[in-house]
Amino acid sequence: MSPSLPGPRHAPARGRRAFAATWWGQAWVAALEDSTLDAGRLSRGRTYARKGMVGPVTIAPGQVKAAVQGSRPRPYRSSVHLPVLTDTRWDTLLDTIAARAGHLAALLDGEMPAELVDDARRAGVPLLPQPTELDPDCSCPDWGYPCKHAAALCYAIAATIDADPFVLFALRGRSREEVLTQLRACRTAAQETAAPPAPTGIPAAAAYAHWAEHTARLPEPPAPARHATALPVAPPSGTGLATTDLERLMTDTAARAARILAGDTASLHLTQHQDAVRIAASSPGPEWFHRLIQNTGTKPTAFARLTRAWRHGGPTGLTVVEHPHTPDSAAMTAARTALNTALTEMTTAPVSLRAWRNRLTLTDHGIQLRLGPDARWYPCLQEDDGEWWPAAPADTDPVTALTAVWQRTRT
Repeated sequence: MSPSLPGPRHAPARGRRAFAATWWGQAWVAALEDSTLDAGRLSRGRTYARKGMVGPVTIAPGQVKAAVQGSRPRPYRSSVHLPVLTDTRWDTLLDTIAARAGHLAALLDGEMPAELVDDARRAGVPLLPQPTELDPDCSCPDWGYPCKHAAALCYAIAATIDADPFVLFALRGRSREEVLTQLRACRTAAQETAAPPAPTGIPAAAAYAHWAEHTARLPEPPAPARHATALPVAPPSGTGLATTDLERLMTDTAARAARILAGDTASLHLTQHQDAVRIAASSPGPEWFHRLIQNTGTKPTAFARLTRAWRHGGPTGLTVVEHPHTPDSAAMTAARTALNTALTEMTTAPVSLRAWRNRLTLTDHGIQLRLGPDARWYPCLQEDDGEWWPAAPADTDPVTALTAVWQRTRT
């Protein structure tokens, strides 16, 4: 697992000039401008950025944040989110960079090679953002996606991306130091004498399927023990492994295997990141929770939000929190109609309902419903940090999902 990324702070560029001079900085601006047809809000965002109304910018994995001064005395909290790459995609990207010596040399010289981006794209790894990937958010009451404040933030950060292409890597999930360290490891591994190949083997899921098909039905497995058998010997000194930790993992593995044998395969294909959240959601204690945060490189509040998402929705709950998507428009229209009808009965005050991709947001109540890939609606509430937190189990009926959290915002 990667260590946590620090949140570097950059003073955004000021002045009347083009926001991006390099082709990769211009690609960032193009992704913003292609994500919306609202030219008016983009124009106002450019004006805000030129006037220096964007405060210091914080860059973190998957997001960029800043306070943006609007028409009111208090600045708004604006952010733009970008999906981080999975560990598998990161491995592919690092192999792509390591394959050509010129790629790394150009990056260290402050250049983003177009050939690198093309090679990564052909390998299925998006390094530069696509218009559908940018996910703006702001504490202002503007319904626009993006609003002028989030647009100003996007324009303001373009000059930083111009000057340091590693900012794009940080937004995709890994810092400059991590990328360089991992590239050095790739180069060292390539130079070492290759060890004899290990037996090929087959995936565990395929092995289990073959066993289930060709083996007579066995008696039902016994219930897993609440506590795993103690280790016969202590771990070797100097490994950093603790006996109690290994025994806890043995207990977790036994319980997970029992669930898979019973037909619950939801946790069979988890990534390292997802499995860390799953373990945290089982309430392993503050020490484990803290270590999981450190080893995943996730900020504490973000990890806590993902843990709550798992408790309410399992792996699909994580997908809903981390990856917006564009669902069937008919489903969104039907849900919006049903919610508007229900809201007329729930309150006499007018309620603004804003739709964007798979999200329906009650802007005046801090409620958001997200349609998951499983056709269920996941209710979220906006907390004091400005982020949307999963708040209740999902439901196939958007009105039921709304009702589950409605009263919490009325007190």
